[in-house]
Amino acid sequence: MNKKILSKIKELDVMIIRSFTKKEKNCHIPTPTQMRIIKYITESKNKVYQRDLEKVLNLRRATVSGVLSTMEKNNLIKRVIDSDDTRVKQIILNDDVEKIFKENKKRFSILEDIVIRNITEEEINVFSKVLDKMIYNIKSYQEGKDNND
Repeated sequence: MNKKILSKIKELDVMIIRSFTKKEKNCHIPTPTQMRIIKYITESKNKVYQRDLEKVLNLRRATVSGVLSTMEKNNLIKRVIDSDDTRVKQIILNDDVEKIFKENKKRFSILEDIVIRNITEEEINVFSKVLDKMIYNIKSYQEGKDNND
């Protein structure tokens, strides 16, 4: 069995990110992670804090903090002290971010079409199931539940 699957997954990830985040003149293109954050904030009915993003995106505190700092620097979000709890900062989207999100959502859809070109629906379904199993395996291992099912 070919055990280079992790390097192939990483190579695909890098290629997707590079294709998606090609810079355009005087325009910041949000990364896929930034897009996930924007989507979560847009769809959330509640106030959003960094700890929420850490949980939802399954990312470490330092990673989320770095992404949010970049987003703040690029005027995508602002962090404001919460009126109910001054120990935490609420993450708020800046005014034009929803427009940027919609434009980039279209770009992401096009990129997804490119990625799955010449792949049958059956192959996509099998691949998706395999990815789900890999995610489950990693989560089980991290939680100490690895029993080689």
